[in-house]
Amino acid sequence: MTTDDLAAIYRDYISCLNTKDWASLGRFVHEEVRHNGRRLALQGYRRMIEDDFERIPDLHFDIQILVSEPPRIASRLLLDVTPKGEFLGLPVNGRKVVFCENVFYDFQDQRINEVWSVIDKAAIEIQLRP
Repeated sequence: MTTDDLAAIYRDYISCLNTKDWASLGRFVHEEVRHNGRRLALQGYRRMIEDDFERIPDLHFDIQILVSEPPRIASRLLLDVTPKGEFLGLPVNGRKVVFCENVFYDFQDQRINEVWSVIDKAAIEIQLRP
């Protein structure tokens, strides 16, 4: 798989998430996917993503940086969202916040089999200050 091929697969994966095309998720995510060291399997991963969209109705992933080095992707995703209630233990309660998620993906058989994600929680905390 070339660098460009992997980047194209990743962009299609992000499009799948942004359009909530859950039926196609298995095209991009391996059956035995792990997230931050925890085995979720495809159904658990799907539930996690669906829960994110439930808590953040306007969730949209905007790729800011994309580095493709097969079999890995590194991505910085910009999120400009309005979470309901608490988010990451913070009382966001419907306020608009802007932050980034830095994510590394490992691919196997052209599908994501491991994800390491770090959200810039400090950026959210700064925006919630009175």
